[in-house]
Formats: sequence, structure tokens, C-alpha cells
Amino acid sequence: MTAKSAAAAVRATVHGYPRQGPNRELKKAIEGYWKGRVSADALQEIAAGIRRANWRHLADAGVHEVPTGDFSYYDHVLDTSVMVGAIPARHRAAVDADALDGYFAMARGTQDTAPLEMTKWFDTNYHYLVPELGPDTVFAADSAKQVGELREALALGLAARPVLVGPVTYLLLAKPASDAPAGFDPLTLLDRLLPVYAEVLADLRAAGAEWVQLDEPVLVEDRTPAELNAASRAYRDLGALPDRPKLLVASYFDRLGDALPVLAKAPVEGLALDFTEAAAASLDALAAVGGLPGKRLIAGVVNGRNIWINDLAKSLSTLGTLLGLADRVDVAASCSLLHVPLDASAERDIEPQIRRWLAFARQKTTEIVTLAKGLAQGTGTITAELAANRADLASRASSPITRDPAVRARAAAVTAFDARRSYPYRQRAAAQRAHLRLPLLPTTTIGSFPQTDELRLARADLRTGRIDSTGYEERVKAEIQEVVSFQEKTGIDVLVHGEPERNDMVQYFAEQLTGYLTTQHGWVQSYGTRYVRPPILAGDISRPEPMTVRWTTYAQSLTSRPVKGMLTGPVTMLAWSFVRDDQPLADTARQVALALRDEVNDLETAGTSVIQVDEPALRETLPLRAADRPDYLAWATDAFRLTTSVVRPDTQIHTHMCYAEFGDIVQAIDDLDADVISLEAARSHMQVARELAAHGYPREAGPGVYDIHSPRVPSVAEAADLLRTGLKAIPAERLWVNPDCGLKTRGWPEVRASLEHLVAAAREVRAELSTE
Repeated sequence: MTAKSAAAAVRATVHGYPRQGPNRELKKAIEGYWKGRVSADALQEIAAGIRRANWRHLADAGVHEVPTGDFSYYDHVLDTSVMVGAIPARHRAAVDADALDGYFAMARGTQDTAPLEMTKWFDTNYHYLVPELGPDTVFAADSAKQVGELREALALGLAARPVLVGPVTYLLLAKPASDAPAGFDPLTLLDRLLPVYAEVLADLRAAGAEWVQLDEPVLVEDRTPAELNAASRAYRDLGALPDRPKLLVASYFDRLGDALPVLAKAPVEGLALDFTEAAAASLDALAAVGGLPGKRLIAGVVNGRNIWINDLAKSLSTLGTLLGLADRVDVAASCSLLHVPLDASAERDIEPQIRRWLAFARQKTTEIVTLAKGLAQGTGTITAELAANRADLASRASSPITRDPAVRARAAAVTAFDARRSYPYRQRAAAQRAHLRLPLLPTTTIGSFPQTDELRLARADLRTGRIDSTGYEERVKAEIQEVVSFQEKTGIDVLVHGEPERNDMVQYFAEQLTGYLTTQHGWVQSYGTRYVRPPILAGDISRPEPMTVRWTTYAQSLTSRPVKGMLTGPVTMLAWSFVRDDQPLADTARQVALALRDEVNDLETAGTSVIQVDEPALRETLPLRAADRPDYLAWATDAFRLTTSVVRPDTQIHTHMCYAEFGDIVQAIDDLDADVISLEAARSHMQVARELAAHGYPREAGPGVYDIHSPRVPSVAEAADLLRTGLKAIPAERLWVNPDCGLKTRGWPEVRASLEHLVAAAREVRAELSTE
């Protein structure tokens, strides 16, 4: 096919779409189901309505082929585990008794059954449920969900492409089951898994699928020759299946690297590649392997992970080059639009001109369709769109919002000395022990306490004017009093104020820093029914006035025990925001760090002796390619130390991280030079404690003994056993006792019981140590 005929065949498509509905209808329905207020039939009908609305919107916007199977009640990797029958033995009875309840039991656990482990989806803030596989795993195809959703779309008269997690990605994201032998590699199950995928593909073909997309994002990471060989074998076997749909293998989040020639040679009909800045080398790499003659290429030229408008002219140039490298070129976002909010036009509180700089899922869909039209029919057919796009790009580049000379001058003056504590850890630890006088195995929490209905109502009443700021602040004070009183009665050693004034650990600060924009409707799924509104880093960052000092000092006035000041660290402020794409991340991180440094200084001046600067996103933002990591870790750890290095030696600096694999960043954790780190460990049975020990981590650590992402209450014995496991890796004089994460999403009854058990476990183990 010539470039001209390839252009004529250009189509617009997407890999996936936000699941929640315009007003988070899915979240409300699922949580209503959990509470018994919504029936299973009603939940399923609401979900079907959201799917229909999404597909119709995409089709009406000009998308030629809609995705199916990307919708999920909780997580698409969990859906894949159900599809291939990989149900852990502890959940089998629940799944057999009621498939929907069993599904949610795997996601959330029950009082008697632990859930699947949760961790970050590559370098995003989306969390997936980790499959548990062992040598005895028996796979069995269950394509009901995938076939059912395909038929729903086809019944609307739409061209539809089912989207599945690919077999190689599924196995490489899995973990060995608890009873698997040491060294077991889930990838060894590939030959057992492929026939199940073959059966699902046959079912989809029989239901009317012309194309099926198999997502293999693991292949953009550094992969071993054995793993690349597994990918080659997988698609050789699937490509050889008789009477199958056409296969499209999709990658995203980075360049494919050594996996590109493997997939280019595979007997599949198409590839989807990321051609955004994150994968800038993709075009040259594709040319180097000779392109994709005879294959379909879906070109991800619209950034599916950020919210800035596309440079249409630049994307058209890339697409024009690609026309000569594939038999057919279609236009898409770089990845599923799951990672961006739904509709920027709903943000009426953002100034209209600035709003024109933003592209959420609906606006990105329009960009994709515009690019496909321009590529297929010529740029003369989109002259008005190109002119408007140029004007909006120029408006953003020249806006005074984006540049503050004072902020830039301060950042430029930073030296290496500014990012170093004045005394080494050993001297600091001695000073802190003398100052804080904490017991062995001190107990604390991570920061937030449950956000009650009364508190949410008060916040809503403040927004609508039903109460004034004085009435709202009285409600916040009452919450702080309750939280402090409970912690004292329970026997917790280092208290928190509970963060009742905060809507979100990033948004709260973004609303008080210059250079940030916040949204009213910009919800993005983090996990399950947990949605967040990431703020937007639009310009240079500074802190006009203290942000947390007032409430921290108020809590401290209620108790003689130390109360932690609670801040979100600079890397997390970037990772959980939509970041600028017009300057290096390191520059933005330094600006944020300097603003937070001022807050740390003010907290200490106000008498706060323990300050926690959370960095849960340090690992999730780690580049997917090893070659890109040293530079990132250098500026990320520098930014943290710049934030915290201003304090005296007897002020204790804590940090917190959760739900990620920490083994490959232990040196970076060490480089943060925090006095205490708390980490997720309950679901992984203290794996991180062992990783810290293997590294020789010299400071204090609190691997969590209470999994807060499940509604179950851990027993005293369970928490004590985890604590004893932690003591095998970390000496008692350096071990803290705490939950995995903040308690904002939990209810008071389970929090009370769980923290009482946590404190009782600490006392029990402390007593054991005293008798040794």
C-alpha cells in the first residue's frame, strides 16, 4: 500500500476510556452495593449504562473503532485473573458461591480472608491487584465478561475491538503464591496459559470480533533474553491459531527497545506504539527495524497520561513520517484515557483561556479525530482547528502564569550544601532519643484519620455558603480533639492531628501554592472506588503563607505527647499532579521543595519536634528503563533533602511510602537521609523489612502491620506475628509500629479496633523483649 492509500485508510481509535461516569456513578453504585443499598442487578445496569454512554460519545465524536473489555468494577488485571481462572484457593469458595461477591473479596478481602496484594501499575498512580500463581495453578477460560461487553457494543451498531491484558504482561506482573517453592517464576506457566487465551480469542471471534488488542506494556521495560523469547513464543503460538481474530499487540508508557523487533516479526496483524515525548525514540527505532510492512500501526501521538493540549502540527508531522512505515496507520492516544479526567469543559472555575490549554478524555478524543481527519484528507480540512491550536499553544507559552522570576532566581541559587542535614544520622538519633523519650517499638499512624460524613458535609456546606469559615473551623477543631483524645486513650506514642481539614494529600497543598490549578470535576481512578482529583502544575511554584502550622500547633496544645507535622513531599506533589511539559521535572521538583522547606522551617519554629514528609510516589515515578533511573533518583532525593535539611538535629524527620516494589530503590531510600521511614508491608508479609536489612539500612523503619486498604480488622495475634517477623530484619531499637498507610478511607469502628490491636501487639512484643 502506498503512503497515499494508507492515509486514506486512517482511522481514529482509543485504547480505553474513564470508567466512572460523569458524576462518579460507578463509585457510588459499587459502594452502595457493598453497603447493601444497591442490588447486584441495579449495579450491573448502572455499569452497562456507563459503557453505552462512553461508546456512544466516542462514536459521535468520530472514533471509528471503540474499545470493549477495558471497563472494570475494580481493576482490569483482576478481571484478567477471573478470565483465566487464576482464583486463589482462599477465595475459591466465595467466587463459587457468588461471582460478584467473590470478585470483591479478592479485591478488598473479608474479615477472614486476605485480599490480593495491591501495587502500582507501572509508573502511574493507578493500582492493580497482583495475581498469585504457583506451579499448581490450573487455568480455565471464562470469557463471559469480555464476550458480553463486545456484544453490547456490537448491538449498538459500532465497530468494536476487545482489549485484554496480554499473557506475557499478566505473568510478569504476577507474584508467586505463598505456597510456591522458592525461586518459582510465574513466566514458566506461559505454555499452560496460552491455550486459555486461545479459547478466549476463539470466543471473541465467534461473538463478532474482527480485531482483539492484547496489551503488553511490560515489554517497554528492560527485559531479559528469556523474557523476550517468551514474548516471541507467545505471539508465534497465538498468531498460528486457526480462525482467530486479527491481533493487535499494544505497548505504552515508553519505547519498546529490544522487544520491538520481536513484535515486528511476530505473526500478528498490528502493533500499537507510544510516540509521545515519553517514547521519543520510538519513531527512529521503528524505522531501524524496517517499519511494519503489511501490518496495522496504531500511533499513540496524543499523550494519554497528561492534560495539556496536543501540538497538532507536530503530531501530524510524526504521523506523516509513519505513513511510510506501515501498511495502515491509525491515530490514538499513547495509552488508555483511564489516566486522565473526563471533560475539561466542566471546569467552570478555571479561567476560560487557561481552560483552552487543557485536554481531558473528551478533548483528547477530539484531538485524535482531528489528527486522523487531517492525515486522511489533508491539513486543508482542519485549517481552523490548526489555527486555534497554534493560538492556544502560544497563549500558554507567553502567559505570566508560567514564569515567576523570583522563584527561578531562588531555585538557581540552591547549592549542594542546602540539601544536607547539619549532623550525621547517629548524632541526630541520639539527640532525638533524648528529646522525644519514646519507648521501644514506638507506635504511630501515618497521618490521616477517617473523614466522617459530618466532616464531608461541613466541607460541602462551606463551599455552598450554608456555614461560614468560623463554623467550619469549629467542626475541624472538634474532629482534631476527637482524634487526639482517641490516640491518647489507645496509648499511641507519636500522635497526628488526623488531617480533617484536608481534602487530599496533594490537592490540599496545591490549593495553597501559587502556580497550581485545581479542578472541581477532574476525578481519576487510583484503585477500586478510590478516585482523586490531581491538581495541575501550570506555573512556577511558591508558598505565600504557612499551610499546616495552625492545625498542627492546635493539636499539640491538646496533648503532652509529640504530634507529627504532616506534609506531602516534592516528588509526590509532582507524581500525583498533572505536571508541566514545558520544563524538566527536576526544575519543577526544586521549586516545590523550596516551598515545602519554608513550611518545614515554620513547623519547627512553632515547636513541632516530629515532621513527616510523605513520598509514596518515589518508587512509582521511577523510570521504566534502568538507563533513565540514576538521573531521576538524583534529583528526586535531592528535592526531598532540600525540603527537610533545614531542621535541627533533635527534630525527627519521617517519611512514608506505600504500595510499590521497593527492592530496587533501597539505596535511594537510604539517600533520603530521613530519620524514620514507614512503608507498606502487611500484604507482602514484611518483604520490605527484609529488603532494608539486606541493604544494611542504618536508620529507623516502620513496616506496616495493619493493611488499611482492606476493611478487615487484624487481630492482636496477627499484628504481633508481623511485628515479630519485622524484628528478624530490623533491630528493636530501630523498629516502629504503624499501619501501612493513612486511615482516611476507613470507617471509625474498624480504625478504633485495628489501632487498639496494633498498640496491644506492640505492648505484647515489647514485653517479650524485656524478658529476653
